[in-house]
Amino acid sequence: MHDALFAGLQTPSPTGPAVDPDLVTPGFWGFAFIIFIALAVIVLVWDMLRRIRRGRVRADIREELLAEQQAADAVRASDVDDQDVDPQDDPDRRA
Repeated sequence: MHDALFAGLQTPSPTGPAVDPDLVTPGFWGFAFIIFIALAVIVLVWDMLRRIRRGRVRADIREELLAEQQAADAVRASDVDDQDVDPQDDPDRRA
Protein backbone atom coordinates (compact mmCIF):
# COMPACT_ATOMS: atom_id res chain seq x y z
CA MET A 1 0.00 0.00 0.00
CA HIS A 2 2.80 2.43 0.88
CA ASP A 3 4.77 1.39 -2.24
CA ALA A 4 1.99 2.67 -4.46
CA LEU A 5 1.87 5.96 -2.58
CA PHE A 6 5.61 6.59 -2.92
CA ALA A 7 5.82 5.44 -6.54
CA GLY A 8 4.42 8.72 -7.83
CA LEU A 9 6.92 10.92 -5.98
CA GLN A 10 10.03 12.15 -7.70
CA THR A 11 13.51 11.71 -6.24
CA PRO A 12 14.92 15.06 -5.07
CA SER A 13 18.01 16.29 -6.87
CA PRO A 14 20.80 18.34 -5.28
CA THR A 15 20.19 22.02 -5.62
CA GLY A 16 23.59 23.38 -4.54
CA PRO A 17 26.51 24.31 -6.77
CA ALA A 18 28.75 21.61 -8.22
CA VAL A 19 31.58 20.54 -5.91
CA ASP A 20 35.16 21.02 -7.06
CA PRO A 21 36.87 17.57 -6.84
CA ASP A 22 40.19 19.18 -5.85
CA LEU A 23 38.59 20.50 -2.68
CA VAL A 24 37.06 17.15 -1.73
CA THR A 25 39.98 14.77 -2.37
CA PRO A 26 42.93 14.65 0.03
CA GLY A 27 45.47 15.56 -2.64
CA PHE A 28 49.22 15.16 -2.34
CA TRP A 29 49.47 16.36 1.28
CA GLY A 30 46.79 13.96 2.43
CA PHE A 31 48.56 11.10 0.70
CA ALA A 32 51.92 12.13 2.19
CA PHE A 33 50.39 12.36 5.68
CA ILE A 34 48.86 8.87 5.41
CA ILE A 35 52.21 7.44 4.24
CA PHE A 36 53.96 9.17 7.15
CA ILE A 37 51.47 7.72 9.65
CA ALA A 38 51.82 4.23 8.12
CA LEU A 39 55.62 4.38 8.33
CA ALA A 40 55.47 5.64 11.92
CA VAL A 41 53.18 2.76 12.90
CA ILE A 42 55.48 0.23 11.22
CA VAL A 43 58.54 1.62 13.03
CA LEU A 44 56.73 1.67 16.39
CA VAL A 45 55.51 -1.93 16.01
CA TRP A 46 59.00 -3.08 14.99
CA ASP A 47 60.53 -1.35 18.03
CA MET A 48 57.87 -2.77 20.36
CA LEU A 49 58.47 -6.32 19.11
CA ARG A 50 62.22 -5.89 19.56
CA ARG A 51 61.76 -4.72 23.15
CA ILE A 52 59.38 -7.58 23.94
CA ARG A 53 61.82 -10.09 22.47
CA ARG A 54 64.68 -8.59 24.52
CA GLY A 55 62.59 -8.79 27.69
CA ARG A 56 61.76 -12.44 27.07
CA VAL A 57 65.43 -13.30 26.54
CA ARG A 58 66.39 -11.52 29.75
CA ALA A 59 63.65 -13.37 31.66
CA ASP A 60 64.85 -16.71 30.28
CA ILE A 61 68.43 -15.93 31.32
CA ARG A 62 67.25 -14.90 34.79
CA GLU A 63 65.34 -18.17 35.15
CA GLU A 64 68.39 -20.21 34.08
CA LEU A 65 70.65 -18.37 36.54
CA LEU A 66 68.12 -18.85 39.33
CA ALA A 67 67.83 -22.59 38.55
CA GLU A 68 71.63 -22.94 38.57
CA GLN A 69 71.85 -21.07 41.88
CA GLN A 70 69.15 -23.26 43.43
CA ALA A 71 70.91 -26.41 42.20
CA ALA A 72 74.21 -25.23 43.67
CA ASP A 73 72.48 -24.39 46.98
CA ALA A 74 70.85 -27.83 47.03
CA VAL A 75 74.21 -29.56 46.46
CA ARG A 76 75.85 -27.43 49.14
CA ALA A 77 73.00 -28.17 51.58
CA SER A 78 73.13 -31.90 50.92
CA ASP A 79 76.89 -31.94 51.51
CA VAL A 80 76.43 -30.26 54.88
CA ASP A 81 73.57 -32.58 55.83
CA ASP A 82 75.61 -35.67 54.92
CA GLN A 83 78.46 -34.59 57.15
CA ASP A 84 76.13 -34.05 60.11
CA VAL A 85 74.49 -37.46 59.75
CA ASP A 86 77.63 -39.56 59.33
CA PRO A 87 78.16 -41.42 62.66
CA GLN A 88 81.88 -41.97 62.06
CA ASP A 89 82.50 -38.22 62.22
CA ASP A 90 81.08 -37.89 65.74
CA PRO A 91 82.72 -40.09 68.39
CA ASP A 92 79.73 -39.70 70.73
CA ARG A 93 77.38 -41.31 68.19
CA ARG A 94 79.38 -44.49 67.65
CA ALA A 95 77.62 -47.54 68.87
